[in-house]
Amino acid sequence: MSFAPQPDHGGSETLLLLARLQRGDAGALEPLYRRESGPVYRYALALCNDTAWAADAMHDAFVALAANPTGFDPLRGSLGAYLAGAARHSLLARWRESRRWVEETDGDDAMDERADAPEHWLARAQHQQALWRAIQALAWPQREVLVLVDLQERNYVEAAHIAGIEINTLRTRLHRARARLAALLEAGMGASP
Repeated sequence: MSFAPQPDHGGSETLLLLARLQRGDAGALEPLYRRESGPVYRYALALCNDTAWAADAMHDAFVALAANPTGFDPLRGSLGAYLAGAARHSLLARWRESRRWVEETDGDDAMDERADAPEHWLARAQHQQALWRAIQALAWPQREVLVLVDLQERNYVEAAHIAGIEINTLRTRLHRARARLAALLEAGMGASP
């Protein structure tokens, strides 16, 4: 079975803009930025939960693209995946520099208790906060694959490419991430009155 490369949602427009960028036309970066910056930022934010770090990672990805537009190969995936991978590398470098890198563990981390409220919207907001706290409590490798596959709805091939891992490794990490997330949410729900 052979897999044909899937064009990104910009298709030929993306390729034309990249060709202009390669010729030194800096104006070609703006439409690419407008289309891709939101998803790249949200991906980075989901990984690091820090708006400044996410913005810096997104910025670094676009600076890398502008500096080397030939670095993107449309046969290897979408421009969005390429930029997400660049943002990921930026975050990893920053984490390593600041020693915020969290190794994957099998320990039980307790979630903060959430306060109950009778209003439905408040309860929903609290559930969302608990979910984000639980996602942030996951070790980096688990959080990354969960964000890529479950939140950004990327296919396994693209997610594995961004994370720089094999598909089987992605599947294993995703399984562990989902199980860990369920345990963290269950522990948080059980702590509520």
